[in-house]
Amino acid sequence: MNSRIIIILRELMASDKPITSEYLAHVLDVTSRTIREDIKGLDYELRKHGARIKSTRGTGYELIIEDDLDFRQYLNQFVEGQIDGDHLLNSPDARVQYLLKKFLLSEHYLKLDELCDEMHISKSTIQSDLRQVKKLLDKHDITLDKKPNYGLKAIGNEVKLRFAMSEYIFDRSRSASTTIWQDQLTRIADINAEQLEQIWMLLINEIREHKISLSDIAINNLFIHIAIAYKRIKSGHHVSLITQDIDEITKQREYRVAQNIVTAAERILGVTFPTVEVAYIAIHLLGTKMVSQTNMSETTIETIMDQPIQSMTTQILDALEAKMHLGIRHDKELIIGLGLHLKPAINRYKYGMNVRNPMLNDIKQNYTLAFEAGIVAGLVLEELMGVAIDENEIGYIALHIGAAIERKKMQTGPIRCFIVCASGLGSAHLIKYKLKSQFGSRIEILGTTEYYKLQQVPFDKTDFIVSSVPIHQDVPVPVIEVNAILTEKDIVKIEAFVEEDVNSVFEYIREDLLFLSKPLQTKEDVLTFLVKQLQDKVALPNNYLDLVYERESIAPTAYGNLIAIPHPITAQTNVTCLTICTLKKPIDWAGNRVQFVCLLNVEKDSKEDLQNMYEMLGKMVDNPALIQSLTQCTSYREFINTLIALNN
Repeated sequence: MNSRIIIILRELMASDKPITSEYLAHVLDVTSRTIREDIKGLDYELRKHGARIKSTRGTGYELIIEDDLDFRQYLNQFVEGQIDGDHLLNSPDARVQYLLKKFLLSEHYLKLDELCDEMHISKSTIQSDLRQVKKLLDKHDITLDKKPNYGLKAIGNEVKLRFAMSEYIFDRSRSASTTIWQDQLTRIADINAEQLEQIWMLLINEIREHKISLSDIAINNLFIHIAIAYKRIKSGHHVSLITQDIDEITKQREYRVAQNIVTAAERILGVTFPTVEVAYIAIHLLGTKMVSQTNMSETTIETIMDQPIQSMTTQILDALEAKMHLGIRHDKELIIGLGLHLKPAINRYKYGMNVRNPMLNDIKQNYTLAFEAGIVAGLVLEELMGVAIDENEIGYIALHIGAAIERKKMQTGPIRCFIVCASGLGSAHLIKYKLKSQFGSRIEILGTTEYYKLQQVPFDKTDFIVSSVPIHQDVPVPVIEVNAILTEKDIVKIEAFVEEDVNSVFEYIREDLLFLSKPLQTKEDVLTFLVKQLQDKVALPNNYLDLVYERESIAPTAYGNLIAIPHPITAQTNVTCLTICTLKKPIDWAGNRVQFVCLLNVEKDSKEDLQNMYEMLGKMVDNPALIQSLTQCTSYREFINTLIALNN
């Protein structure tokens, strides 16, 4: 099965709706005819293994699994081939993964010439791949030591080497079932299946007995790391931790659990784990400790969250409110959830443990706003702790924030407003009764006031202000300016706010900032073009392009489905608008194919609620058929009409 057909199968498996040949053609940069031929071949192969591809005219292709067991066995065989895999080394990513495994498993220096022969590639190709390998290893403080006449060897702290082995040796795109982990571990760690089964049951029993709450992913990670420890101990390698660290770890309850695990594992595996290895396993238990009770009092929370964690949580929430105005600063569940998440995370950061987030792509696609908020939170943590927070951790933080955003939506009752009027109480009451008759129970009018008493308005309980006089003061809620005698136009303005009409987001899509079917060929070309076009119409800081690249360096803004939404980390412009560009052909954007680029520009210090805009962007990210349609639009009107169809 060639790499193109593999990608088609992955796309079909990952989608819960039919996919068109045009979409697949854009992803793979081939013709629709080629895709149709590939689909025929793939369908022929799948029909022998409990599945088929359903083709519906005008709708697209859909994977139908008729025998789940047969299909899963087929996937297992295919993945086995991928692990041994010489035949899949025809892409840079595959070669990089192969080289990572080779260097991390090798006890000796590896010569480039021999690797070239083994992988059937040229010296210039492998040197290019090695740059990416070095970059990935550098995240774990591992270097490739070069020795003349001997070659290259991975060198680094033993703890970091193990974390890297756990990260890169195993194909984590596969099912997380223990049998599959064991298939890989049996070969790589040289442990028989019976021993691995005993280790697995040992972990499950100890965790249950001592009531340690671990996620499935965390248990798998611990399982893998014990197998790696066995292999490395047999090879004469041991973890090094400074005495102070060991002293601190031995005082923890998790250390006693680790001792039990190690004592039993020594019997099963026939090796002796040094004391420092016990501490190492305790770190894993500490690093994934969770407290599930979130319905506790503030006093109880304080006993769990020590002062530094309380302070971090507060600073994160303050930064989110200052920069994004999400209205979740005082969400009690968020305060508790974020604090409890940060407590075990401190151990991970302290010992340099990598965290994996298998939901990362889904979070980025379905919770775009929450993920951006997670980046703001990550920057706060980086500043406070002096460590780099990668996008896997940002994804987990985003889940807490996303839940708070959803809770806010669920809690919305009638929208609450205050009326400000300069022409006397009579006109204020006239506005009040007009609003009541027009909107009924959808609006709760908290009161009326004169302009000079504006600061007495209870802003913490007010969603917006209706004012018949211009308000030049900086107030923390939106202001809708109306006439003293409400006109139809005034009613429409208020209606749009009350209903949170999604069509109101179209005010951010300006005809003079929409560029269709451009022949740009690289990410750099696109970003330079969009910033230049924006600069001609909107006041920008001189380093705006640099600020966009700074955000890209934290986590690429290409979300799959041919779409990228670049932007600076913090609001920089004097107006909120979208600068949109569609491309004649897809381009590479950090490993993703992109044909629709939306440069997101948010007004600095704005108090406007942008939730609807972010929701629309989220819908676009999650709708490949829509992006396909938008990339074919040839006019502003056609573009807007296509978007309107999304929201109706």
